[in-house]
Amino acid sequence: MTRTAAFAPFDIVEGDRSLGLMLVADHAGRGLPQEYGDLGLPASEFERHIAYDIGVEAVTRELAALTGAPAVLANFSRLLIDPNRGEDDPTLIRQLYDGTVIPGNYPMDPEERERRLERFYRPYHDAVSAMVASGARATGSAPFIFSVHSFTPVMQGIVRPWHVGVLWDLDDRAPRALIEALAEDASLVVGDNEPYDGALKGDTMYRHAIVNGFAHALLEIRQDLIADVAGAEAWAERLAPIVDAINRRPDIHEVRMYGSRSGPV
Repeated sequence: MTRTAAFAPFDIVEGDRSLGLMLVADHAGRGLPQEYGDLGLPASEFERHIAYDIGVEAVTRELAALTGAPAVLANFSRLLIDPNRGEDDPTLIRQLYDGTVIPGNYPMDPEERERRLERFYRPYHDAVSAMVASGARATGSAPFIFSVHSFTPVMQGIVRPWHVGVLWDLDDRAPRALIEALAEDASLVVGDNEPYDGALKGDTMYRHAIVNGFAHALLEIRQDLIADVAGAEAWAERLAPIVDAINRRPDIHEVRMYGSRSGPV
């Protein structure tokens, strides 16, 4: 966990906008601004998945280096506010998460909720919007947005068999190609909309890709596979040629409105 007086809500990894590929990592960081202390939690809770997506920052930075693509990474902990939720989502600011009560989030008055949106959530999404727009300007076509996440090997006592999962809504251009490429490795168990469903109204892919008709995919990597530097680098090396090949497909850079299973766009 990181706490500083001057807190930056996001980090930009510079890259070649003309590639038309944009990387995002909503849960890369577990930082808290100084005035929030530790939200009333012991330090050990910030080592868990409830605070951030373990391994994702290292994977995203290495993937950006290997592909040459730019990336936006959120620095703040999802316990402060979750950037991968819509502003009206009831899990935007959690008071209970995987058995842990977050004292600093209860009670939550409307003024504090708005403060967190304005200081952390919205600046992050503004940065993603700016990155996506810069890619569109540089290429004159629709960008491909690739989001990196990670998931726990066990959740609520249930063992998850997948090594990696691809989440998507209705636009299957990138997800189908990604699933097929990953499945070529017989040692991998690849989840199709596992361990979560990719249709979530107001999340990052909805907000920046679906409503604009941009091709996108959200990848979930099992956390024990990327918890150390060697694992993170190995997965970035595995993903780089796959993501690059998908990005080179002409249909990936066409605007196509597929809508969403979560409701009207």
